[in-house]
Amino acid sequence: MSTVQTILEALEPFATAPPAVPRAMPAPFYTDADFLTLEEEAVFRKEWVCLGHAGEIPKPGDYFTTDLVGEPLLVVRGRDGAVRVLSNVCRHRGNVVAEGKGNARLFSCAYHAWSYKDDGGLVAAPLMDKVPGFDKADCGLIPFRTELWQNFVFVNLDGKAAPLAPRLEGLLPHIDPFQHQDRISVFVTDDVWATNWKCLVENFMEGYHLTPTHPRTLHPITPTSLCRKIPGTVDYTAYESHYSPDTPERTPYHPRLPETHRRHSTLFCVFPSFVVSYASHFTLYLCLRPKGVGEVAIHWGVAGYVDSVDAPEVAPYVALCNAFNAEDKAKLETLIKGLRSRAYVPGLLAPDDLEGTIVDFYRFMADRLADI
Repeated sequence: MSTVQTILEALEPFATAPPAVPRAMPAPFYTDADFLTLEEEAVFRKEWVCLGHAGEIPKPGDYFTTDLVGEPLLVVRGRDGAVRVLSNVCRHRGNVVAEGKGNARLFSCAYHAWSYKDDGGLVAAPLMDKVPGFDKADCGLIPFRTELWQNFVFVNLDGKAAPLAPRLEGLLPHIDPFQHQDRISVFVTDDVWATNWKCLVENFMEGYHLTPTHPRTLHPITPTSLCRKIPGTVDYTAYESHYSPDTPERTPYHPRLPETHRRHSTLFCVFPSFVVSYASHFTLYLCLRPKGVGEVAIHWGVAGYVDSVDAPEVAPYVALCNAFNAEDKAKLETLIKGLRSRAYVPGLLAPDDLEGTIVDFYRFMADRLADI
């Protein structure tokens, strides 16, 4: 039996009736290169994957570039205000047409100077009018299916996924009170960690590690003992991380934030790889993309209910995020080393409030790979 088939058999029970006392997945779930290839084709090309926050490109012509399972992508706000995800590949001979981020009126391939508008339309192709059959209208940048949800930009590479928003309606009562739509993008950066993408999804979505991994950063605010799971589906999982009685109110928050949501953060994952924390004052989000079996690319940022990126509350919160991210990075980069051990035997998962979110993640993976 192949390693991939062994992993699929371990996942299979979660598609129908998860064990009453579930165990962690076997190590190859995280370390096998063939399984990653399957994930890239059957999950990341077929599902909605978050690329960032729409507030990162607030003005017409603003853009940033990224890649997803080998697809170079251009995320741009058009002159019409629409946010689009376009193929960042010239229709001539395949070079990329944009790099990094910024603001541009046109996107011009530096190889042969074919130039494109912010809606992908080709506007210039030097000397190509002499080529029989050439038509600019047939040579625009390929658009990918795009959906905005909670001001986040999602792409579906194969164009066949069911609409995203209806699948997440059950999550809205838990997150809408935070008024995230009125929070502006105040910080964004990119990083690469030496771990498997699933290790980071699971880490972000379980409260069991908060006290031992983050004794000075998160434990004083959101200790493990105060975590409460929210019912999940095959599309998302979530939990509430309640604040210690010693934690003062976290401000500034929206005037319509109800008292019921001032003393906890709601952390959720839109499967496969978008993990978010809505706190009373700020949103932290991580857009995860596999970069290899032992590397994950992270596009992460912060949004807040503040007047500007220079508001005095921004820097301390970003510093806190950098501090606990560094703690997670250290643990996850040693975790992947341990998972490569032949001596590792998967252990039992912690109670539902602490690691039930991982069971939801296994359920998602089992559902998406059931017919392979």
